[in-house]
Amino acid sequence: MIQEKDSFKNTMADESEVIIHIKDLYKSFGKNHVLNGFNMKLYKGENLVVMGKSGSGKSVMIKCLVGLIQPDSGYISVMGNEIKMMDRPTLDILRSEIGFLFQGSALYDSMTVRENLEFPMRRHKKKLGNISDTTPLVLEALESVGLVDAIDLMPEELSGGMKRRVALARTLILRPKIILYDEPTSGLDPITAKEIIELMRSIQKKYGTSSLIITHDVDCARVISERMILLVDGINYAQGTYDELVKSNDPKVEAFFKK
Repeated sequence: MIQEKDSFKNTMADESEVIIHIKDLYKSFGKNHVLNGFNMKLYKGENLVVMGKSGSGKSVMIKCLVGLIQPDSGYISVMGNEIKMMDRPTLDILRSEIGFLFQGSALYDSMTVRENLEFPMRRHKKKLGNISDTTPLVLEALESVGLVDAIDLMPEELSGGMKRRVALARTLILRPKIILYDEPTSGLDPITAKEIIELMRSIQKKYGTSSLIITHDVDCARVISERMILLVDGINYAQGTYDELVKSNDPKVEAFFKK
């Protein structure tokens, strides 16, 4: 296994910069051992990519991270809060600090773009305070993704790339400190995928978010990542920058970068 390298800025040894910490995470479903001692740290302001084959445990790890699945054992903390020690109301408050861009965008087909963005605001009124007019927040989020003119459209009127942008705007509406991206370029043509990647970069710069990106897209990983983790056999098999990993002679690492 390739050992972790201190390659993200100069803060890797500064534990105060750790936003997400996963240690010795195990999860099995019957005889299917999905996670076998997975470890991960996400640092403040970092774009961290996790790559793994289908069924390698990426989605399970994410679900454990946000408390949707209980791990068999292991430690998970988000912004200093240990997940397994939190009750449901406290966990819901924490989740309001975490934005999630779903692979299929997951827009509500029966709602307009405006209504899709307003939905999380209704669920988290306490965080936003007593806001009588949500329009300025909706317009600001849509402006960040370049889709102000789409505010009154229905999802069926949007292209795949536009849906992904609206979903990202919805993610931004609560000003999360962390954004989890699940296959952000999946199903998009190369030009649109490149636009989404650039949008992710601009959002990180504008909002100062810490981003965890789950992807199969090597080009996405190359452009967006400041550090990468390769998930193999349920563990963080290899870690480092894209340039470090792509030069590896380890057959399991090379397999990720073969065209």
